[in-house]
Amino acid sequence: MMKPNSSLNLETDERMDIGTYLLEQINDYMTHIRGGRVSPELSVDAVAEHARRLSFEHPVSPREAIHHILEGLRQYQVHTPHPRYFGLYNPRPNFMGIMADTITAAFNPQLAAWSHAPIAVEIENYVLKEIASKFGYSAETADGTFTTGGAEANLTAVLTALVHCFPSYAKEGLRSLPTHPVMYASAESHHSLVKAARSCGLGTDSLRIVTTGSDMHIDVHALHHQIQVDRAAGYTPFLIIATGGTTGTGAIDPINEMANLAEREQLWLHVDAAYGGASVFAPELRDLLRGIDRADSITFDAHKWMSVPMGAGIYITRHKDILHKTFSITADYMPKEGADLDVIDPFTHSIQWSRRFIGLKVYLSLVTAGWEGYRSIVQHQTEMGNRLRQELACSNWKVVNDTVLPVVCFTDSNIQSKIQSNFASFICQEILRSGQAWISVYKINKAPVLRACITNYDTTEEDIMVLMQLLNGARAKYFEEASERSELNQ
Repeated sequence: MMKPNSSLNLETDERMDIGTYLLEQINDYMTHIRGGRVSPELSVDAVAEHARRLSFEHPVSPREAIHHILEGLRQYQVHTPHPRYFGLYNPRPNFMGIMADTITAAFNPQLAAWSHAPIAVEIENYVLKEIASKFGYSAETADGTFTTGGAEANLTAVLTALVHCFPSYAKEGLRSLPTHPVMYASAESHHSLVKAARSCGLGTDSLRIVTTGSDMHIDVHALHHQIQVDRAAGYTPFLIIATGGTTGTGAIDPINEMANLAEREQLWLHVDAAYGGASVFAPELRDLLRGIDRADSITFDAHKWMSVPMGAGIYITRHKDILHKTFSITADYMPKEGADLDVIDPFTHSIQWSRRFIGLKVYLSLVTAGWEGYRSIVQHQTEMGNRLRQELACSNWKVVNDTVLPVVCFTDSNIQSKIQSNFASFICQEILRSGQAWISVYKINKAPVLRACITNYDTTEEDIMVLMQLLNGARAKYFEEASERSELNQ
């Protein structure tokens, strides 16, 4: 029988050649990334032209195809692995995480049924239990699942809370409920909660946005008041969401106080600790999340502070049976080899059905770095955040958020409020155009400020100083141009 003539059926030597070439290119990228641009020069036409340069009608060699995509990625993307990417929580992935995704792609285990990938499922269970214990959960009762990211984990939290509080919901849906359920989160909470409200049928009006104080933490008194108002109006509160490290300012809600309120009101408490959850890896930061062990469920993203490739979200809970109650289902076509064993098929345990081996990147990272390695990573990035705050103060910038996490929001100490919006936008665009760093603009109390976050385990004091030079240069340029336009005197 003749072998099909296709790049889907490469010979051994071809696979080795392509694999070696790709690994060399990945190593070169990781080794020399500091010398390249952080952000690309954007041109829709140029990017679209590159994407369409190769034709599906005229196949090219595998090596040429890989070269083409690597060239495009080097030139046309924000390089989040760069040590001077001070943006969202997108860190440089560690090499073992990269290797894990490669292994997963090659062996392609199917994690829907335990019997089809028992070692993969048990490795994930092991990792989930270990991480749950770091949050103070009991290994005997803790349960969880890997997700595509924090958005899926937060949706899982809403669904499990609904099933816990309204047992008829899983079978009969919202129509079975006598009153309208409502949930609560701060004005700084992640917008994936809005999607979750829509996805589970509650609608966005069911999400009560609670004000924050000047520290950007949820106002617990306002939260309690809103719960009482809703009860009086005939609504049924069922879920409180605390944020353990907000996206904008790194604020951590008073989890312990919220746990007290949740217990008194008999509500499910979920903590979205997608980013800040890694604080539990460093003993000196653990108290930032005091009370998180009292939460009914937690969202944690390993692809943030654990520096593994996208996406590796985690949902964990202290309620052993809630995932089963929420997602359990039977299907005649699913494998039955493990039916007589005391095991759980993952497809009965989460939103996902067929899915990849997400947990391997976390497992390989942990078994090679250990908990001590992650303590060091968290500590280093925290120290770099403190160094940035110190340098900003020395250069007459004003830090405007209050957090121990390496999320720094700032503006010029003497900037006038009437031009603050233009100022923040100008500085940010100057930094991005330079290609030497990436920062963003975020609004605090409706005032745009600059935001820089240490997300990379390879960021050094030298990188902080490069950012400071860029900031100070951009500020000098702004005031010079503004003075010429007489804006400062208007």
